[in-house]
Amino acid sequence: MTIATTLADSEIDELIIDALRHRVGKDERAAKPHDWYTATVYALRDKVIDRWMDSTRRTYAEGAKRVYYLSLEFLIGRLLRDALNNLDLTGELERALRANGLDLGELEELEPDAALGNGGLGRLAACFMESLASLDIPAYGYGIRYVNGMFRQRIDDGWQVELPETWLSHGNPWEFDRRESAYRIGFGGEVISEGEGVVWNPAELVEASAVDTPVVGWRGKRVNTLRLWTAHALDPIKLDAFNAGDHVGALEGEARAASLVRVLYPADSTPAGQELRLRQEYFFSAASIQDIVRRHLQYHGDITSLPDKAAIQLNDTHPAVAVAELVRLLVDDNGLEFDTALEITRRTIAYTNHTLLPEALESWPLPLFERLLPRHMQIIYAINSRVLRDARRGGMEDAAVAAISLIDEGGDRRVRMANLAFAGAHSVNGVAALHTELMKQTVFHDLHTLYPGKINNKTNGVTPRRWLMQCNPGLTGVIRDAIGDAFLDDTGELAALDRLAGDAALGERIAEVKRSNKVALAGHLKDLTGIRVNPDALFDVQIKRIHEYKRQLLNLVETVALYDQIRSHPEKDWVPRVKIFGGKAAPSYHNAKLIIKLANDIARRVNSDPSVAGLLKVVFVPNYNVTLAERIIPAADLSEQISTAGMEASGTGNMKFALNGALTIGTLDGANIEIRDRVGDENIVIFGMTADEVAAKRADGYDPRAVIEGSYELNQAVVAIASGVFSPDEPDRYAGLMGGLYDHDWFMVAADFDAYARAQREVDARWLDPAGWRKAAIHNIANVGWFSSDRTIGEYARDIWGVA
Repeated sequence: MTIATTLADSEIDELIIDALRHRVGKDERAAKPHDWYTATVYALRDKVIDRWMDSTRRTYAEGAKRVYYLSLEFLIGRLLRDALNNLDLTGELERALRANGLDLGELEELEPDAALGNGGLGRLAACFMESLASLDIPAYGYGIRYVNGMFRQRIDDGWQVELPETWLSHGNPWEFDRRESAYRIGFGGEVISEGEGVVWNPAELVEASAVDTPVVGWRGKRVNTLRLWTAHALDPIKLDAFNAGDHVGALEGEARAASLVRVLYPADSTPAGQELRLRQEYFFSAASIQDIVRRHLQYHGDITSLPDKAAIQLNDTHPAVAVAELVRLLVDDNGLEFDTALEITRRTIAYTNHTLLPEALESWPLPLFERLLPRHMQIIYAINSRVLRDARRGGMEDAAVAAISLIDEGGDRRVRMANLAFAGAHSVNGVAALHTELMKQTVFHDLHTLYPGKINNKTNGVTPRRWLMQCNPGLTGVIRDAIGDAFLDDTGELAALDRLAGDAALGERIAEVKRSNKVALAGHLKDLTGIRVNPDALFDVQIKRIHEYKRQLLNLVETVALYDQIRSHPEKDWVPRVKIFGGKAAPSYHNAKLIIKLANDIARRVNSDPSVAGLLKVVFVPNYNVTLAERIIPAADLSEQISTAGMEASGTGNMKFALNGALTIGTLDGANIEIRDRVGDENIVIFGMTADEVAAKRADGYDPRAVIEGSYELNQAVVAIASGVFSPDEPDRYAGLMGGLYDHDWFMVAADFDAYARAQREVDARWLDPAGWRKAAIHNIANVGWFSSDRTIGEYARDIWGVA
C-alpha cells in the first residue's frame, strides 16, 4: 500500500499550510513561490520520515545485513518529483497546490540540482541508491556534501567559464544534521610503538559530521539513507590570534577543514591540488568506515561478524583507502591480528572498476601519501608483502610481480589505489561485458592471473522511475495503454511491446509524444541559448562529460564535413538536423575545453549561414546537469555513443536514450554491445573498429596523416578547422588540436571517420522512412528493460553482497 492511499487531498493541503505557517514562518497571503516550495517539501518530507523510521526499525528487528555504498559522487538531481512519483502522491499534491493557486511544475523549477557529482559515475550511484530502496535492501550511501559542487558552467564567447555552484545558498529542506554522528579524522603526524602495538598520533584533526538525506524507493517500500560528510575544525577560531590582530590567520583551521568539502575534483595539476584530492578521499572514506564500525559494534557487539552484517562497495578507486582504514581500525582499535583483520576486510569490501584508462587509475606520490597517512602507508606495505609473497609462490615473473605491486617502484614512486582496492576486496567487478573482459586482459591482467576468481561482470543499469516515468510521462502513458501497468514494477515487462512494433497506430502515438517533447525542448533551448530549432528536424544528441575518448571531436569534424556537403550539393534531399551537445570539461583539461570552444565556433558559423538554413543547426547547451538531461533525452531522435572502442567502461546515457525511443549510433564499446544484442542489429547503427582492431592498429603502427589525406571529406573538414575558417579572430586556435590528429590520433578520430560518416548517411536514409524509424524506436523501448538498475542491484545483492 502506498502512502497516497491513506491521504486525502485535504490532508495534504493542511500539511502544506501547517508547514508554511509554523516552519517557514509565512502566512499564505504573504508567501512567495520559494516559501511554498519549501513548505511543500517539508510536508512531503514528514510523510517520508515515517517510512524512513519504519525501514530502520525493520532492519534492526530483522538483524538484516546492510549495504554501504561509498562514492565520491552522487548525482541525485532534484528530489521533489522523484519522491512524489515513488510515493504515488503526484496527483494529490497537484490538486492541493492548485487549490492555493499554485502549479507543481513551477514549484519544481525552484529546486536546484544537488551539486554532488559530475557524470556517469555519480548518476549511476544515484540510480543504485534508488534501486536499493526499491528492492527493499537496507543501505547507506556515503559521500561528501559539496558546498560548491564541481562548478557551474557558463559559456562566454564560446569558452567554458567555471563558476561555483550555489545550490546550498538557501539551505536544503531535504537534509537532516546528525550531530551525534561525528568523527575525528587525522592527517600527518607519526606512528609510535606502545606495548605490543602502535599508536598513530596525527598532527592535524578535523571533524567529519553527518548530514542525511532520505532516499525513497518505488511505491514507498523502503526509505534508505544518503549520508554525506561535512567538515569542521575542532577549534573553529583561534581567539588568541584573533585578539592579537591576526583576524584572517585565526580562521585558518576552519578554512582548511572547509576546503575538504568545497569542490568536487579540485584541479590536481599542482602539488597542493594533489594533496587536497587525497585529503578529501581519506576524509570521506575514514568517516564512513568509522561510522560503519561504530554501528556494527553498537548493535552486534562482535567485530569479527562484520562481514556477515555489512557489505561495503567501493565505487571506483576514490574510496580505495577505505581498505587500509578498515584494517587500521580492526588492528589498532579492536586488537585483531593483522592477518585476521585483512581477512575480515576482504570479506567485507568489494570494488567496482569504472575505467581502463591508465591515467584514471588513481595513484599518489609515495612521499605525499606517507606524510599525510603514515599509519596507512605501513598497512599498505604490509598488505603488499602478502600479495607479493602470493605472486612469488605462484611462480610469477619479475615483470608480473612489479605490475601486481601496490607500490610503483619506478622513478616517481607511487601508491597504486586500484591495486590496493583489488588486493583488499573479495570481488572486483566491471560494468559491462566487454569492459570486464578487457580488465582481465589489460589493467588487471596479472592480478587476475594471481586471483582468478575475483573479477566478475555487473552490467550497469538506470532507474526507470526517473528515466522513463518521471522524465517522459507522455511515453509512459502510451505504454500503459498498450501493454498495461506490469512494466512499472518490472521493466522486463516492456518486452510485451515488441510484438506491437509494427502497429502503425501505436507508432503514431509514440511519434506524437516525441514531437511534443521536441517542441518543449526547442522552447527551452530558445530561452537558454537564443537559438531557434525546428522540432521537425532530426534531433541528434551527444550529452556527456567532455573527454577525447568520448569523441565529441569526431562528431564535430563530421558536422563540418556535413556543412560543407550541404553547401556544395544543395540539390540533394538533405535531412534537416539539429546537433545538440552538452557537457563539462575538467578545469585543467585543455583539449576538452578547446573542444567546447570549437563546438560553439562551429555553431556560430553554421547557424548564421543562410545556405544551410533549415537543414543544419548546432547547439551547445551550457551547464549540463540531471535536470537538463531529463528535458533532452525524451526529445532525442539519435543518441551519439561514439567512444573509441575499448575505452568506455559502460555508459548509461545509451540506456536512457534507448528507453525513451531514440536510436543509437555507436561503436562496439561499453554497453553498446549488449544493447545491440538486445535490440537487434537492424535497430541500432553500429560503425567503426572493434576494441581488438584499435589495439592492433596502435601496436602495428598507424599513419593518421595518410588516412586524413586519403579521405576527401575528412581532409576538407580538418583543413578548414585547422586553418581558422571557424576561428577568424584567432586562425591558429585549432592548429594544435588538428595537429594531434595528424601526428598520433590516439583516439582514432581519423581512423573511424569514414565509417562514421557512412553511418550518419544511413541514419538519414532511415529517417526518410518514418514508419521504419518508429518501428525501430519501439523495438528499442521494448528490449532495453533489462538495463534497469533494479536488475543490476539484484545481481550485486545475489553475487557479491550476499543479501536477500
